[in-house]
Amino acid sequence: MSATASAFVQACRRQPVERVPVWFMRQAGRSLPEYRAARGPGSILEAVARPELAAELTLQPVRRYGVDAAVLFSDIVVPVAAVGFGVDVAPGRGPVVATPFRSREDLRRLRPLVAEEDVPYVAETVKLVVGELGEVPLIGFAGAPFTVASYLVEGGPSRDHARTKALMHGDPELFAALLDALADMALAFLRAQVEAGASAVQLFDSWAGALSPADYARAVLPASTKVLTGLADTGVPRIHFGVGTGELLALMAGAGADVVGVDWRVPLDEARRRVGPGVAVQGNLDPAVCLAPWEVVAEAALDVLVRGGGTGHVFNLGHGVLPETDPDVLARLVALVHDTPVPPEARSR
Repeated sequence: MSATASAFVQACRRQPVERVPVWFMRQAGRSLPEYRAARGPGSILEAVARPELAAELTLQPVRRYGVDAAVLFSDIVVPVAAVGFGVDVAPGRGPVVATPFRSREDLRRLRPLVAEEDVPYVAETVKLVVGELGEVPLIGFAGAPFTVASYLVEGGPSRDHARTKALMHGDPELFAALLDALADMALAFLRAQVEAGASAVQLFDSWAGALSPADYARAVLPASTKVLTGLADTGVPRIHFGVGTGELLALMAGAGADVVGVDWRVPLDEARRRVGPGVAVQGNLDPAVCLAPWEVVAEAALDVLVRGGGTGHVFNLGHGVLPETDPDVLARLVALVHDTPVPPEARSR
């Protein structure tokens, strides 16, 4: 069996599976002691630029948990950092920008990404990982235009995204130009990963939930659609994920996604109704539940599986693994999902 015939890829394509596949966002992260030992104290951007290290960090969760897919060890700001916009990732804080985006002049700092010249180490990492994974697929990823823009405009993480929204409403033409430039960068970044061997991609729009449906449809959806539809010819499944996006799920599905990631705020059966037929769902266990006693974790996971309905469901958390999560709990969670067969009547949905 090849990676493209794996349960994960089949589920993304809404093909029948005997068991629901599972992987975790941020599965290669601080919850793993081997990750902390290998990563060391340096910047994540420095680690991403070292293919052998990045490949090892990508592979660790597959060895530890037996998940059905690996996700590339990278960061959503890698492309904008690579073109020299002045972005770094501060430990414990996240992306920070030395000189935030403020005017049309700043568009000049967002030159097009030439992946083979600006981020050659990413393709090298993908090739190393794919060579080791065998039948296990690799998920490539990029930050969605709105979420990356929010960091560039705010200068760092934000609770209210006030500056970003002010730009969106106050100068819609400039905001559209910013998102369009970031869409081109994300598309180039993802295509390079697919060409190097990634079997699927995920577009992270982590902060899109800060928007109303009307604002999302008008100001953000066109850029995300440009990225997702721009990958249609590759044939790989495209996952679209955001946090707090319960009211945006149908719009996100319409952007060209094969799979819509769902956080824990919307029951998965209701999320299925919102995204409509023909689109798979991914999720959606609350990451904090994994800190509870095992009996609680198991009950919540089984509820997700029932609501997911079998075919067209990729089990995942509703956001990334929390750093304080016990790796043994995640290993037991993977085993539970794998040991819960999809009922025959659900395999043809």
